[in-house]
Amino acid sequence: MTARKKVLITGAAGRIGSSLAERLKDQYDLRLHYHQTIPEHPPVADTWIADISRFDEIAPAMNGIDAVVHMAADPSTRAPWESVLERNIIGTYNVFEAARQAGVPKIVFASTNHVMGMYDRDRQWPIYTHQPVRPDSLYGVSKAFGEVLARYYVDQYGLSIICLRIGWFLERPRDEIGLWMWLSPRDCAQVVARAIESPLSFGIFYAISRNSRRHWDITNTIELLGYRPEDDAEIYAAEILGPGV
Repeated sequence: MTARKKVLITGAAGRIGSSLAERLKDQYDLRLHYHQTIPEHPPVADTWIADISRFDEIAPAMNGIDAVVHMAADPSTRAPWESVLERNIIGTYNVFEAARQAGVPKIVFASTNHVMGMYDRDRQWPIYTHQPVRPDSLYGVSKAFGEVLARYYVDQYGLSIICLRIGWFLERPRDEIGLWMWLSPRDCAQVVARAIESPLSFGIFYAISRNSRRHWDITNTIELLGYRPEDDAEIYAAEILGPGV
């Protein structure tokens, strides 16, 4: 019987991190990273508190880990430079470097649609992962940095790093924009698991559900990661837009 992989999820208190912890705990042996406070009833017993902007705090969390799902970040598109620098740039470097030093072979990096947000602003659709980045915020800039840093760690050190440009993670879409950028919780868990298991050394993939109105191409996510999204925001279209729209 093959031993289950030991997976560290950083940012396990966040909306996506907490959902992944619940949905992946039966598939992997999880270690959950929290910034300051551990929930009263965490999904698993193996927890770790660290400020990822401090290398000495996050590095020991890598011991015995087979894969890191790096979710910890300041997720706000209005985040000031100081927060983006510490949490998203220095923090991501620390996670990647700590993983490298510990011999962790796989990282799944939570990137974002905001890396390409100016295409959305200008309605220049569809959008493909091979196009030049056009971030719409310092948050988007920081995630573009993470993607480039991932490419460097793959080429220089031989790690496997999969970057997922995550759409709008919600239980259900709320408005017209959500109809094309929604990522459901169960599709999120599936695409992250596909990334963990992928033999690819590197890749950048859009992570959204099977939305009929999507503007981002998920062909390579389906073909290369084996992603099979189950949810389509279209079932909420009449409720959001009105009948016949």
